[in-house]
Amino acid sequence: MKLALLLGGKPVFKSPIYVTKPVLPSMEQFVERIKLIFKTGILTNSGPFSVELEKTITKYLGVSDCALLCNGTIALQLALSSYRLSGEIITTPFTFPATVHVIALNQITPVFCDIDSDTYNIDVRQIENLITTKTTAILPVHVYGVPCDVEAIDIIAKRHGLRVIYDAAPAFGVQYKGRSIGNFGDASMFSFHGTKIFSTFEGGALVSSDDYFMQRVRILRNFGIISETEVISLGINGKINEIQCAFGLATLDLIKDEIAKRKYLYNKYTNGLKNLPGLYFQKIPKDIEQNYQYFSIRINKEEYGLNRDELTLVLREENIFPRKYYYPLCSQYPIYKGLPFSKPDILPVATNVTENILCLPLYGILSPEIVDIIIEIIHQAHKDRDKILKILNK
Repeated sequence: MKLALLLGGKPVFKSPIYVTKPVLPSMEQFVERIKLIFKTGILTNSGPFSVELEKTITKYLGVSDCALLCNGTIALQLALSSYRLSGEIITTPFTFPATVHVIALNQITPVFCDIDSDTYNIDVRQIENLITTKTTAILPVHVYGVPCDVEAIDIIAKRHGLRVIYDAAPAFGVQYKGRSIGNFGDASMFSFHGTKIFSTFEGGALVSSDDYFMQRVRILRNFGIISETEVISLGINGKINEIQCAFGLATLDLIKDEIAKRKYLYNKYTNGLKNLPGLYFQKIPKDIEQNYQYFSIRINKEEYGLNRDELTLVLREENIFPRKYYYPLCSQYPIYKGLPFSKPDILPVATNVTENILCLPLYGILSPEIVDIIIEIIHQAHKDRDKILKILNK
């Protein structure tokens, strides 16, 4: 195979191959629900579709209760507000900005913990060293949908009287030991953004078995209103609308098939790249049923011959657009850089991972033939590494 970067020629793909694409229902199914919205005239405020979707997701995930919200960020923010958390919250720097922003937006200080070098999740061995008298909670992330060490985190939290709220944004449908990942911790947030395996255009949910917490969430998502004349708390407009829920209801039945297709492509990537020197995969712990939200490779330049950014350039020349999830670390954003636990030397694993990680295209309608070509390009880039470096260093 001849690479476009070396030839200066046309890319192998005429149209861009992005890292993900949304799962779309049939237009007919969606339109039928939209017609019902026009018939009832109910657009929001816990309409029939939102009530139905909450019940359906609760059953689908096998959790005690589910509250839908307009997006995952608001859901996470309300989780912290509902538990009236304060002081400090221990979290990971290797995540999407929203995870840390919601902590700061609640006037709480994020305390960054380094990550595990194999799973990229928060390193449970380091959490207790970060607990102080100001610590009120742990906010771990199931990175790429792969569960954290939930049992170890539960032990630590109970020992120190801390809340555990999971950012499960990419983990919809994931199970650990036959149980939904949403059944661990005090609460979990799922994102239904268009990039996620299950989406409602934008949207999110909080799940929990804590009845009082869920009652608080439902009040706070509606401005703190409990009746026509009573407002009892400082709330926001966090409600999901009926069009979003109509889309979700039309999509939910497609997720099982979507996961199966992604699994096939995920395994194709793994088998096709496993013998290349310098490429490492996220470790999947035992007893986990994945949803295959992402496929990542961690690149060691000394072994592979190119670094993450150089390989990214090669792929983009072919019209392939992988993503550097998550780069840079949240701890390196200007607003957090000055915090005591943001220095790269106390986050060595996260610093290394963020500089070398790359997520490749993965979604159900991606053809196996395209995945084969991406694999071939990555192999060819390794073979042509010296030529590529010569071009890039001109």
